[in-house]
Amino acid sequence: MRGRQARRSVAGMEAHRAHLLRDLPLTERRLRPAGAETIVLEGGRGPSLVLLHGGIECGGPVWAPVIATLAERHRVIVPDLPGLGASPPADVIGPAAFARWLTELLELTCDEPPVLVAHSLGGSLAARYAAAHGERLRRLVVYGAPGVGPYRMPAGLRITAVRFALRPTARNSERFERRALHDLDAARERDPGWFAALGAELLARAREPGVKRTMRRLIATGTTRVPDDALRRIPVPVDLVWGRHDRFVPLRLAEDASARLGLALHVVDDAGHAAHLDRPQAVADVLAGRPA
Repeated sequence: MRGRQARRSVAGMEAHRAHLLRDLPLTERRLRPAGAETIVLEGGRGPSLVLLHGGIECGGPVWAPVIATLAERHRVIVPDLPGLGASPPADVIGPAAFARWLTELLELTCDEPPVLVAHSLGGSLAARYAAAHGERLRRLVVYGAPGVGPYRMPAGLRITAVRFALRPTARNSERFERRALHDLDAARERDPGWFAALGAELLARAREPGVKRTMRRLIATGTTRVPDDALRRIPVPVDLVWGRHDRFVPLRLAEDASARLGLALHVVDDAGHAAHLDRPQAVADVLAGRPA
């Protein structure tokens, strides 16, 4: 019985993932950077642009609303961080292991230094990586990442996250999604089927023990501050992108980092922590280097 249920769960996750990625100009590869099996989505033509997700159980498909636009002018590379999405668990979350993983991933997927766009907890890891290996990048976009300043997780978010981790139910998932977006209802109206698949995928993945372990480690590492002297050592242009109404990592943290470090800050109006789900076109324009 358990084997049958497991097969149904896997089949369900595959169906949700296929729906999230439907009609996108992507192919899928299975790579092993630093020995960690990693599922990578690729598509488009032009300069390389790598999209690294944050602490999201479904992995790379969360970028789907901006991929088609970005792929018009870029070769877009979207990995599932090991332990999330369709990538099996592997120990790549610590700074040294993450650096080995990302370095080999870039070597396997990019012919030239890419633009790296890294969201949320993944953005904190990417900022630390760029301080030591920035020569491997052309530009870094840190998007809603807590590690660029002194961060304390808001109490409401902590309660919501713990509740969802302990009891991954549809109701608790809904609470989390409403906190991540500025206006979940408006976003859902654009594509109800896509958001239904996203919710189902998040819920199914959140129940997997390997995903739970990866999320715990990612939260611990990704909320650790990257020292200012390390951020100042990054040898390539660094942009900050933030939703004005981010309730995970408040905008004031980005404003302080921008003023303190002299980093360009792009604020997306009417958007929360997952600004690319609230306002995909506005975020795609910023990520592609077009004026907001």
